[in-house]
Amino acid sequence: MAIHNYDVVVIGTGPAGESAAINAAKHGKRVAVVEKQPILGGNCTHWGTIPSKALRHQVKQIMQFNTNRMFRDIGEPRWFSFPRVMERSRITIDQQVEMRTKFYARNRIDLFSGVARFKDEHTLLVRDRQEALEELVAQKIIIATGSRPYRPADINFRHPRIYDSDSVLSLSHTPRTLIIFGAGVIGCEYASIFSGLGVKVDLINSRDRLLSFLDDEISDALSYHLRKHGVLIRHNEEYERVEGDESGVVVYLKSGKKLRADAFLWANGRTGNTDELGLENIGLEANGRGQLQVDDHYRTAIPHIYAAGDVIGWPSLASAAYDQGLNACDELLERDYRFVNEVPTGIYTIPEISSFGRTERELTEAKVPYEVAQAFFKDTARAQITGDTVGMLKILFHQDTLEIYGIHCFGDQASEIVHIGQAIMQQKGEANTLKYFVNTTFNYPTMAEAYRVAAQNGLNRVF
Repeated sequence: MAIHNYDVVVIGTGPAGESAAINAAKHGKRVAVVEKQPILGGNCTHWGTIPSKALRHQVKQIMQFNTNRMFRDIGEPRWFSFPRVMERSRITIDQQVEMRTKFYARNRIDLFSGVARFKDEHTLLVRDRQEALEELVAQKIIIATGSRPYRPADINFRHPRIYDSDSVLSLSHTPRTLIIFGAGVIGCEYASIFSGLGVKVDLINSRDRLLSFLDDEISDALSYHLRKHGVLIRHNEEYERVEGDESGVVVYLKSGKKLRADAFLWANGRTGNTDELGLENIGLEANGRGQLQVDDHYRTAIPHIYAAGDVIGWPSLASAAYDQGLNACDELLERDYRFVNEVPTGIYTIPEISSFGRTERELTEAKVPYEVAQAFFKDTARAQITGDTVGMLKILFHQDTLEIYGIHCFGDQASEIVHIGQAIMQQKGEANTLKYFVNTTFNYPTMAEAYRVAAQNGLNRVF
């Protein structure tokens, strides 16, 4: 068995693992990464962020074609199957893998394909698909193994019509009807995608409203537009059992209802990928969701072993994972670092949602005297040109000081638009003010111009 010595070994090549490994290599460390899958990129590239967002983009284009009157001059509305749309999305995945493979080669990072398991606190055993073993000895180790869909034991995921958010990407047909259990971010995104393809969707939510962490007005707008596209939302429901047969799936709810559809998608929770790491050999223990606890330096209970990304839980976003991996590496390199605790929300429904900061509910409960500034996309020239007139930008600010507390956006390019407000909110003292948006010239016509319109609307409310 070959033995290799490194300064840093990173387990996982998703956003957290990639940023940590490249950061260490650029600062002169000898680095190795271990990836369980035969190709790089982690869950983000192959099952999560990239495929679902690429899929969403293709569906959005189909919806635009089928609803744009100009295209009726060249043909009738078209129907596309799920496998065909997914095939087009795989081009993006292949591009991502090729690009990321070059990153590792350029930075002379050694790649090991296989499952990593702790032998002791400084040693990993890597077993490849041919059962060959290699031993990696490292001064520092970063666990960035990501997460996978949580699968309850009483649901038969081997049934050909029962899927989770990973296996649904290999769906070989287009169901006419679909039941999605779980109305979190993933469930809402897939409800948008499938309804955009003409599938009748039942979205089952165990809570009393969609995405309750959002501003109430934005959550209500999402509910309205999902329903507008044919999604039937069922709140405050729990499943009793799920039974699949040759022609479909029946879901029995604890409320006494029973639903039938061609297919069933489980989208309720995720589990950290820690079960194969051999944590018992080093005295580390994951929580009930398979996640590792870290301090604000991204250190586990063993100081030279770090963890970042979905494997540590909140916020479970690719954007945050990248920054967590980068800063975990900065800490072990004894460089300046930050603990990632403020990130914008990006939800790629159709239309998409993004927010940063506090909601109206939070400010009201804290008795903060805030005011609302808003702009509706239907009133902006750029949205009228593109036809993406659904949505709004909302800015929450202090009535007296004009300090900005929250940015909430619903509509086309929301995940891009939010960053302008985020940048101003991050400024210190009086630099964070609503006045910035009326004292700054924005390109016209743009979606970003909504900030100027909203700011003027808000200032009109102040007396």
